[in-house]
Amino acid sequence: MPHHVERDGEGLPIPNRIEAKPVKRTGQIVAAVIVALLAAMLIHGLVTNPRFEWNVVWKYLFNERVLEGVGYTLILTFLSMIIAIILAVILAIMRKSANPVLRGVSWFYIWFFRGTPVYTQLVFWGLFSVLIPRLSLGIPFTSVEFWSVDSQTVVTAFNAAVIGLALNEAAYLAEIVRAGLEAVDPGQEEAAKALGMKRSMITRRVILPQAMRIIIPPTGNETIGMLKTTSLVLAVPFTLELQYATNAIANRIYKPIPLLIVASVWYLLITSIFMVIQSMLEKHFGKGFEARPVGTKGKQAPLPGKTEGEPQDDVNKTNEAAFLGYNA
Repeated sequence: MPHHVERDGEGLPIPNRIEAKPVKRTGQIVAAVIVALLAAMLIHGLVTNPRFEWNVVWKYLFNERVLEGVGYTLILTFLSMIIAIILAVILAIMRKSANPVLRGVSWFYIWFFRGTPVYTQLVFWGLFSVLIPRLSLGIPFTSVEFWSVDSQTVVTAFNAAVIGLALNEAAYLAEIVRAGLEAVDPGQEEAAKALGMKRSMITRRVILPQAMRIIIPPTGNETIGMLKTTSLVLAVPFTLELQYATNAIANRIYKPIPLLIVASVWYLLITSIFMVIQSMLEKHFGKGFEARPVGTKGKQAPLPGKTEGEPQDDVNKTNEAAFLGYNA
């Protein structure tokens, strides 16, 4: 018997094995060459074009004002997303409530904030102290006040920017959370009710942990979008974030292109970090849903129709989803 006879998973020889020749993929090779050539031309143009003024880019990349703008941009992003996520979960639960008032309020909120531009909303929040000069606490529909304060001391430019971004984002995240909640098999909730769990505990311990697999990817995209939306807080006006900081320097030295590149570099860097974090979160919350082989390869029961000498391990059974148990 030849020394190079191929064998299957059980160590038996495979008779009359066909030596198939690989399919030529000329189209893919040509396309790859064209794309590589275009990419090389683009990189060469970026590096050699003197109008980009890379020396100015490196000079201001770590400028004090630019770094301060990066810090404020991150703070705006994180605070706005935290508030938006909390509001979104509340709104999504309200949308699924049996109470028509809660459902109506949630629907109106989502309709209003999704239907108006975020720039317009930020302008209104910047004019909040004009619309409502004082904030007071007292008996509704009467002139009795227990406490009051000037609106400008509470709703500062920074606070107005955070509130405006968070309220707008909550409307979009609410629909993402609702889609994630509805994607969970209703049998999970029924099983939890059979165990005597309360509705709040079912949502907290059973529904939300499984819905996170659906919620995390679009939420990551919304976080990246929020990072770039912070450039609109000039409408409040808030003038310490990254885009305004680079624009201020560009207007002072009359070099807009290099400073736009500086802002782009920082946005790309932060976005790349967010994408890595999003990938890690997706892997964490998707652990119980990954396909896994069942049994040991080569030790499974013979498949129907198999005869003596044929490989018995050519099909691996997999679990499409694994149920995660949660203790009440």
